[in-house]
Amino acid sequence: MSDANAPLPDRIEGAPHPRETPRLIGQGAAEQAFLEAYNSGRLHHGWLITGPRGVGKATLAWSIARFLLATPEAEAGGLFGDTPMPDSLDVPPDHPVARRLLAGSDPGLYLVRRWGAGTTDRDREKAFEEGRFSQDIRVSEIRGLSSFIHLSSAEGGRRVVIVDAADEMNTQAANALLKMLEEPPARTVLLLVSHQPSGLLPTIRSRCRELRLAPLSPPDIAQALAQAGIDPGDDAAALAELSAGSVGEAVRLINLGGVKMYREIVGIVGSVPRLDRPRALKLAEAAATRGAEGKLDLLLGLTDLFLARMARGGALGPPPEAVPGEAEVIARLAPDARRGRAWADCAQAIGARARHGRAVNLDPAALVLDTVFKIQQTAAG
Repeated sequence: MSDANAPLPDRIEGAPHPRETPRLIGQGAAEQAFLEAYNSGRLHHGWLITGPRGVGKATLAWSIARFLLATPEAEAGGLFGDTPMPDSLDVPPDHPVARRLLAGSDPGLYLVRRWGAGTTDRDREKAFEEGRFSQDIRVSEIRGLSSFIHLSSAEGGRRVVIVDAADEMNTQAANALLKMLEEPPARTVLLLVSHQPSGLLPTIRSRCRELRLAPLSPPDIAQALAQAGIDPGDDAAALAELSAGSVGEAVRLINLGGVKMYREIVGIVGSVPRLDRPRALKLAEAAATRGAEGKLDLLLGLTDLFLARMARGGALGPPPEAVPGEAEVIARLAPDARRGRAWADCAQAIGARARHGRAVNLDPAALVLDTVFKIQQTAAG
């Protein structure tokens, strides 16, 4: 059954699900590393796909799954000679496997992800349909994987398992998966997507081969957004600079008005030492509205990013402008390494205050204003 419009724990709002993405962009090195292993005839049973959020890890996992399930195993010395070695993971969209994966109905694939929150199977299924997900991947999902492997083994053919994201497994689930990695099922490939591999069990990491994905270049970001049907308009350059090479982060910035928010942050900081209080109050009030938790998180994150850019600007000179006027503000307020260090200290202090404020449920507007006043204080110093 297709869930193209459903909320999913492994989907970025406003973007296609990774299984719907026809082509991986900007990760040719990782793709070729996998193909070299495949063509060598020594394909590892466990792969750990790592890298920053939003750079295509899940898309690569689905591309590998599509490729493995659609590509016949190589035969040497056949009637027409050796089977040619594939040089790409691409599978035509009209291929039966591609269609089945898109519909979520291919019997050779098992997807492990967070399920619906609840205690009974019925409650969890209902919660999943409503977009209410558990906080972690539980051992029951791994037990279901065990059943899939044993039931499908009689049918022959390859089987592929995607765990997205492996970081979300609780202790019991991680230990259950480890047993499968220690005694890998025949003709089964496990693909583990991980944003923070250092948090996984060392024994899980040691039993997988790693494919590390790099941040995307600005042209790759633009191409990935175009493939997803997203038009960044005049914000393309700003998104490339602010997203740190993550198309997922670029989509989040678009969804929440991040570029406009960053312009406001730069404008408010640029008004010091005579702080533009009405502008700061308006920004604080916007972050305090009901249901604006995502915008508050983004505001705090973008503030931290701007302060980091100020700190680096003091040491190395202003970075490429994300928004008009940013370079002038950085050059004026962080003219040297000493001032750059002051902004680094400011960022650290603000980060600690923000974490404490969120922990004690401090009023969001007060938290934002506290941040602005700390910035004003640093500028005056």
